[in-house]
Amino acid sequence: MKTNYQQAIRKKSLTVTAFALFSLFFGAGNLVLPPLLGFKSGDLWWLVTLGFCISGVLIPILGIMAHAKLQGTLFDFAKKVSPLFSVVYCYLIYVIAIALPSPRTASVTHEMAIQPFWDSSSLLTSLIYFILVFVFAINRSKVLDLLGKLLTPGILIILLIMIATAVFTLDFDFATSAMSKPFSSGILEGYQTFDAIGAVVVGAVIIISINIKEKSASFEEKKKLIARAGLWAGIGLFLVYGGLILTGALYADSFDGEVSRTALLRGISTKTMGPTANLLLSVLVSLACFTTAVGIVTGTSDFIKGRFNNSMFAYGITAFLGCLLGVLVGQFDVGYIITVAVPSLMFIYPITIILILLNVVPEKWGSPKVFKSVVGTTILFSIPDFLGSIGLNEQISPYVDWIPLSQHQMGWVLPAMVAFVITNIINSKETVASS
Repeated sequence: MKTNYQQAIRKKSLTVTAFALFSLFFGAGNLVLPPLLGFKSGDLWWLVTLGFCISGVLIPILGIMAHAKLQGTLFDFAKKVSPLFSVVYCYLIYVIAIALPSPRTASVTHEMAIQPFWDSSSLLTSLIYFILVFVFAINRSKVLDLLGKLLTPGILIILLIMIATAVFTLDFDFATSAMSKPFSSGILEGYQTFDAIGAVVVGAVIIISINIKEKSASFEEKKKLIARAGLWAGIGLFLVYGGLILTGALYADSFDGEVSRTALLRGISTKTMGPTANLLLSVLVSLACFTTAVGIVTGTSDFIKGRFNNSMFAYGITAFLGCLLGVLVGQFDVGYIITVAVPSLMFIYPITIILILLNVVPEKWGSPKVFKSVVGTTILFSIPDFLGSIGLNEQISPYVDWIPLSQHQMGWVLPAMVAFVITNIINSKETVASS
């Protein structure tokens, strides 16, 4: 029988874990995505929200559930395919993380906090930004942890005020949507949150923290804690992302049709809260972007350090190269970086989604043979989407139009499901035959 004290401790752990998960996924760079999506979706904002939250909320939370089940590292996510494949997959994930979402944080900082107030170049912003990132990554300052605990609540409060102001003061009069594929557009835009990648890369940190703080808890108690925390974090993300998409849709007539993502977010915050609050939002977003960049550079450097026998030299070189890459890519505008990210996401995101789902299903349905066949099928049927994203759509269309959902850039979904079912049927027959 649990005492009142034990129950209070469990509730506190649930709150802390749920907030940690929310903070993990709620990156400041993601803030610029939902408003423009709503702005373009008009009266179909709800359908776009559903799609966006499948890839930007549901899949990442399932990634945390998979971590809870595995109790391991990123390598464990793909090792059932093969150890070599898992190593290659890990390198791809970290290269993408350090080459795209990390520099994007500098670009968001420039467009949100520097460009509106000072006439300086994006290259200068990016250079100073990643010099500071390098200093913090090398020294592992705890200041960032303290800032992170304060920043997310601050941003969240401001956003909730902004969303509530729009929802309760504006008429629900939406423009007709110009989107031909709102649901799939929402799913694909959710790729840009990088949250599924974030789930498999840093989700283990949450698991380790729980194991340290909840030493007396059983495996099932920890699993229940993670599940409940994931549910609450998912609800929070759904409300914020859905609210931002709705807010963008409500302000569809207030901005030029070619408005950028950051300009739209700044404009909405000014209209709802005034210029002072807009300045505060810009500062908070910039600091939150900075903590994200440090986390990515540090995490990638830790991975390389581990691959080279805990070499601090390897750690330092990786941090330096990651920051140098950040300076080079971070000087471009946010829209350009998002566009450049599409091909890599069209290839790696389906694989990541499938690995998360395969690690969540019961063990009897996720044998090494199932992993090999489903992941292999996903890779094969993701190639047309990748080629289409780099401008070869017309050349490959005659050969791939027969694939279900290929017009929505999700031609891998049904083939992966078929491979999963067929392989499990074969496994069942082999088990019966051998018994």
